Parts: sequence; structure tokens; C-alpha cells
Amino acid sequence: MATRDIYDTGFDEDIRTDSSANHCPECDGRVSTNAIETLCEDCGLVIQDQRIDHGPEWRAYDEEDCERTGAPLTAARHDRGLSTEIGRGTDAKGNTLSGRKRRQVARMKREHSRGRFQSKAERNLAHGLGEVRRIVSALELSETIRDQSCQLFRSAQNENLLCGRSIEAIAAASVYGACRCNGLSRLRGEVTEMARVAASRVTNAYNMLNKELGLPAEPVVPSMYVPRLASDLNCPDAIHQRARGLAERAEELGATTGVHPAGFAAACLYTAGLEQGHGLTQAEAADAANISTATIRAHQETIAERAD
Repeated sequence: MATRDIYDTGFDEDIRTDSSANHCPECDGRVSTNAIETLCEDCGLVIQDQRIDHGPEWRAYDEEDCERTGAPLTAARHDRGLSTEIGRGTDAKGNTLSGRKRRQVARMKREHSRGRFQSKAERNLAHGLGEVRRIVSALELSETIRDQSCQLFRSAQNENLLCGRSIEAIAAASVYGACRCNGLSRLRGEVTEMARVAASRVTNAYNMLNKELGLPAEPVVPSMYVPRLASDLNCPDAIHQRARGLAERAEELGATTGVHPAGFAAACLYTAGLEQGHGLTQAEAADAANISTATIRAHQETIAERAD
């Protein structure tokens, strides 16, 4: 959706006034000011810009605080958060509505709900963004990841990638794609566990998004998962640092190519625990990384061959 250029002025925003109090600091020329910026008429130096405060305006009248602006725009809503909601039960002053007025408000709410979406595509967008918000909340991710996931879902819809595919799968794939693009150590199984579709459909949806949209997802390396697994396993800092060193050493030697990154990180923690005499078992490390103990043993041999 196109955004309004900050230099588009309204009916009186382009009125220029001369400032006689100040002169240009560069050429001592004539300075003029409008609602957007203060600049020199001779050399074109912009002395000050964005004189309009685009933030919320807070005013107090009598003894009540009055918020004169609405909520900020957000990509997490299909209408960017510009729609309104009709309340129920009470009026603006908190007084209880009469039975006749409640029935009238109920009819208004029904018609308002029907008129929220102008097309099926907008309805699908609202449903998909709702799924993205639900998954992000369940995984306790940040608002930045939420907004990026919602924007990724919008891009998928704009490219007609939703045709013939599940909205829930695209929503889960958008969350996982945003995590990958930001370098977060989130397993695909964690995202698919919160999704309402099979894991294979989420995997196929992510592969499609990565191919069609060209996501800037960096390769996942085992050292990214070491801090998180160490926190889940309550490992001391010495084991954490040793395991990270083992993972980075294996990455430099190319021993982590084609392996499960979380599984290799769990094997590094298990190996570091053996060296430090910490009572970390293979079953605990494998359960934290959602792999089998056989994978731990296989990676342990590789780590022992390339350890310092």
C-alpha cells in the first residue's frame, strides 16, 4: 500500500514565511520556513526539517486526560488498525443502556461486522494475520517479529501464493521465515507445533516462500543454538563457553555441513559436560534438541576428532 509522502502538503502547509531573526550559518543568506522545513533561499541548506510533531498529542481539560489521537498504525491488522469497534452494555459515560438501545446496538454491531471486509481476499488476510498473531504470542516473540511476519504474509498474498494452499500453513511459514531472517534460534518443529496444520504443509509453505519471495535467510549454524539449549538444560557458564567454542571450531573446519544444527549443538554441550564433569546425559541433551540419542553419539565422534 502506498504511503503518503512527507513532502505532500495540504491546503496551508506550503505557506512559506521569511525568518528575519536567523540567517544561514553557511552563507549568511535569506532563510525561509514552511510547515516542513527551514532552508536557505540562496545556497539551499536545510537548517531544520520535520517541524510538525507527528507523535500523539496529549492534552488535559478540566481534570481528565484527553488522548486526541488513536492507536498507531500496525501491520498486524488487515486494515492497519484503522477500523473501529462498537461497544456493548454501556454508553461513552459508562451508563447502562436500555433494552431498546441494546437491541439497536446489537443490530449495529452485526451490520458493522458484516461490512468490515470488502472482499474475500481481505477476509483471508484478516484470518491469516490473526493466525500469525496467535503463533507469535504462543512462541513469546517480539513485536518486531510479529510485524515482519504479518508483512511477509501480505507479500505472499500480493504475489498470489495463497491460491490452493492453506492459510494456516502460510501463516506459520511466515513466522518461521521471519525468525530465520532475523537469525533467531527457533526450530521449525516449535513453530509447526503451534500451527493448526501438519508439519509437512508448513515445511512446503516455507520452501515456497523462500523460493518465490527470495527471503534473506542466513544459513543456520550450530553455534546459534548453543546459548538457548544451555539455558534450557541449566548448564553452567563454563560448559556454555566450551560448547560454543567446540561448535565454532567445527564450523571453521566445515564439519557442520549438512548436519542438524540443534543436534550438533546438543552434542557440543554433552561433550563439554563430559569434560567438565557435569552430569548431563545424552537423553537430556537429545530431548532439549528434539533429536535421538544416536544423533548425539554420532556427532560426539565428529567433535572428538576435531576438538582442540
